[in-house]
Amino acid sequence: MAVKKPKQRYSTAMLIDDSEIDNFINMKMLEGCNFADRVYVHTNGKSAIEFLRNIERTGEKDISLFPEVIFLDLNMPIMDGFQFADEFDKMPEFFKARTKIVVLTTSLNARDIERSKKYPQIIKYVNKPLLQSVLELI
Repeated sequence: MAVKKPKQRYSTAMLIDDSEIDNFINMKMLEGCNFADRVYVHTNGKSAIEFLRNIERTGEKDISLFPEVIFLDLNMPIMDGFQFADEFDKMPEFFKARTKIVVLTTSLNARDIERSKKYPQIIKYVNKPLLQSVLELI
């Protein structure tokens, strides 16, 4: 008799963080909480936005590949979290409407918190590490 896998809350999520250790820990938390069937991991905003643009180019038939939740670090080389959010804001509306962004950072800077409020897709601003109590609210 096969063991039935628990239902995931989302089909697709994405972690964007330059720390491979944080990505590993956060991936384990997502797996342990049955958060998503598929989790993409990127170590900078540039590779993540290029990945999303590639999905966009394939057309609406692959919208299921587009993440429903993105966990976004702010302080990263190459393209930081706010630069990613600016580029994400240029995505087609039917992709953006599907996605929630959660800022997951060590920054307690009040300016970062205020700045994050200008992006409609950013629904939460939380400090690392990712906790089960946070996942239950998304």
